[in-house]
Order: sequence, then structure tokens, then C-alpha cells
Amino acid sequence: MTGQRLPTYYLSHGGGPWPYMEDGMRRRFDKLEASLIAIRGEWGDAVRAVLVVSGHWETPEFAVSSGAHPGMVFDYYGFPEYLYHIKYDAPGSPELAMRVRAMLEAGGFSCDSDPERGFDHGTFSLLKPIYPNGEIPIVQLSVKLDFDPHAHLSVGRLLAPLRDDGVVIIGSGSSFHNLGLRGPAAVEPSRRFDDWLQQTLLKSETAERRERVASWRLAPDARIAHPREDHLIPLMVALGAADEEPASLIYHQDDFLGGWALSSFRFGDPVAAAA
Repeated sequence: MTGQRLPTYYLSHGGGPWPYMEDGMRRRFDKLEASLIAIRGEWGDAVRAVLVVSGHWETPEFAVSSGAHPGMVFDYYGFPEYLYHIKYDAPGSPELAMRVRAMLEAGGFSCDSDPERGFDHGTFSLLKPIYPNGEIPIVQLSVKLDFDPHAHLSVGRLLAPLRDDGVVIIGSGSSFHNLGLRGPAAVEPSRRFDDWLQQTLLKSETAERRERVASWRLAPDARIAHPREDHLIPLMVALGAADEEPASLIYHQDDFLGGWALSSFRFGDPVAAAA
């Protein structure tokens, strides 16, 4: 054990392979990048590995990446050819993967090990700015295809002890994710959903927060914000792993892609500030 309880995170990960872009598109992610670089300072030297719950990996039952040297998953389209030859060289951690699987199975969930799963952009788009040279082991956990909020909250609670052992848990998705709605038409629905999300996470008491998140479909413009909830469900795991701890807004942007309101959140306190 490290003696320091790491916070958990729900992070909006931006679009495609943005940290590797070389043209003007890269500048659209400046605010997001600054927020990710700042996160690294919240951990000090307490982090030994990162567990990413990726909204870009969906499986019938939960699955964990167990390879020692993960490859890449180019799960995006329409980008220049060079962005399909990039490499993020962080190692995996078969030991952590084995522990995650055991924790879920002990809690009554099926969990498969996938030694072939590579880093998808829900993972490397976030970790590249935080650890540019792949300095830390990374394991990915899939989201379960039924998108059951209660199951994912429960999985988060099962994984919470990892936080005391140097593992930071990140739910990677996007607080607004409707690729068919961009520009001015997205402004009001994304703002209304973001207002609800901030009210829920930042200002609600524990029991109410849990219930509001589990009933997210009742939120204003919920299905406009998330026609599929693949990019919202990672929030449930991050929140479940820090169920009674305060939330903080660590990134917000009102004009992403010309109209999206996006936010990222931390649950729990930075260990570097507490040291």
C-alpha cells in the first residue's frame, strides 16, 4: 500500500488521436490538454499504474486487458494516414489485470482477460499528455454492453481498494457525445445536460447523487446528449469507486467542436496537495 488514497476521474477524452495531430486541428484541444497535464500534478509519486475504463471498449461481459505490451486500436476514421501508424509505448500490467478480474469475480461479475487488446483512443488520448513517454503501466477495463448504471456503480465499489495501492482509476468518455449534432444546434442541449451533470455530481448528497446518476435518462436532453451511453457509463465506475467522496470540476469548455459543453470531474482529493 502507498498510504495515500488516490482520487478517481471521469474525463472527457476529446476526439480521435488528437495528441498526435500536427496541424491546426491540434489547437482545438488546448484547454483539454492543459487540464490533463494538471492532473499529473495531483498524484505526486503515488501512482504505480492506471486503470482506464474506456467508452471505446464494449463487451458482453466485463473484460480486462492483460497483455504485457499492448498494441494499438485505431478506432477512428477520416484522419490523415500518419495517424494510423502512431504508437503509445506504455506497458501493460498482467498482475493488475489479474487482480481486477479477481475483484470483479469475487463480487459476482463475470470478467474475461484479453491479452490481445491494445490501447484505444479512449486510453491513449488521455494518457499521452499525462505520461508523454508511456512511463506508467496501463490496464483497460471494458464497459458491459447492457450499460446498466447500477452494475457499473457496483463494479466501481469493488475496485475502490486499488486506490490505496497506487492505482488511479479513470473513466474515459465524453460528458456530451452526439456526433450528429455539432455547432450552434448543440449549444443549448449540451449546456442543459452539462448543468444537470454538474448539479448532480458537485452539489448532491451521496445517496441523491448515486440515484440521479443511475437515473440519468431523466436528465434534461439526456438522449440528445447521449444517443448511446457508451461515453457516459465510465462515469459510473469512477463514481462508484469514490462513492461518498466530494467531486470537483477539473475541466470545462462551452465551445468544443463549436457548440458542445464538455466537463471532466475528479472524485476525492489530490494526494499531492495532501502530502
